[in-house]
Amino acid sequence: MRLRHLLPGLLLLAAPAWVAPASAQQQGQEWFVPGQQRQGQPPAQAQQQQQRPAQGQAQQRPAGQRPPAAVIGIVDIPEVQRLSAAFNQVREEIERRRARLNDDLQREQGRWREEQQALAAGRATLPPETVRLRERELQDRITDAQRIFRDRSRAIDAAAQFGLQQIEQALGAVIRQVASSRGINVVLPRPLVIYNEAGFDMTDEVSAQMNRVLRTVNLPAEGQMPDEAPQAGAQQRPPGQGGATPAQQPPRRN
Repeated sequence: MRLRHLLPGLLLLAAPAWVAPASAQQQGQEWFVPGQQRQGQPPAQAQQQQQRPAQGQAQQRPAGQRPPAAVIGIVDIPEVQRLSAAFNQVREEIERRRARLNDDLQREQGRWREEQQALAAGRATLPPETVRLRERELQDRITDAQRIFRDRSRAIDAAAQFGLQQIEQALGAVIRQVASSRGINVVLPRPLVIYNEAGFDMTDEVSAQMNRVLRTVNLPAEGQMPDEAPQAGAQQRPPGQGGATPAQQPPRRN
């Protein structure tokens, strides 16, 4: 069951982009900045195919036989999301990782600017060969750091998708279970309904059952891609106790 209402809460953390500060533009460089959309690049959500909600198992119906009468239930997905311990855990963790990535990036960019300013100040006194050598060394360090930041950003996006998939699967099963217990065969999201009697609303029961079924999600370790991570439901190892090696951090320079 693909519940597209779940996605905006995490995917508002935009995909990485590139900007070129004034000092970098002089060198023809582009600097990596997470949380901004690259000009001309479609948003991640726009690139994803629209998918249908889950349907009951298709059955061949004899010609002329009418389908069963619709028994309708309504679920307020944003409210279920707001009350979901698992969803809030994933959202908070992804925001924390994105903020840490941004902080590391800002510090790294500060060092790049300082080195560029030192190179500019030394042009008048240093031999041209020395200036060119230092420029190449700086450019190589910037290129390596950009790759590392891109890898970290991709790992964060993949972890968000990994967590959402687990939440969507659990929520789909819960909605089907609650609907079946009430004899409901059609479930509508709240935004499509203008008015309904209270008895049609499944939101409270779905929220309570969702928190019983799935309270936490085992996300991949920071810097780790989901295909390298422990399977869902497996106990996540604390940092420093084995597992795949997180993505390399950018080099620290004095």
